[in-house]
Amino acid sequence: MSGVIRHATIRGRVQGVGYRAWVDEQANSRGLEGWVRNRRDGSVEAVFAGAEAVVADMIAACGRGPFSARVDAVQAVSGNSDLLNLRRAGQRFSVLPTV
Repeated sequence: MSGVIRHATIRGRVQGVGYRAWVDEQANSRGLEGWVRNRRDGSVEAVFAGAEAVVADMIAACGRGPFSARVDAVQAVSGNSDLLNLRRAGQRFSVLPTV
């Protein structure tokens, strides 16, 4: 993996609206590595790895989300390979269980 790793938290009406499936589709279409999962506090958490411009574009897209979502905030910070390694073995991008 060359490029950047970013760890994002998305808040708003982002659970029960297909947000994780949308992130999975969007990340795969951009060739990104990483994962997405729901959190019990109602937020969605994601890790994106790839070229800096592509990751930045994905994070911007997360601020819009699918039509059924209402995104109130996206916070993205630098991530690391330990976070990236939480994805499922053999997958470039994974939808993980809720934590």
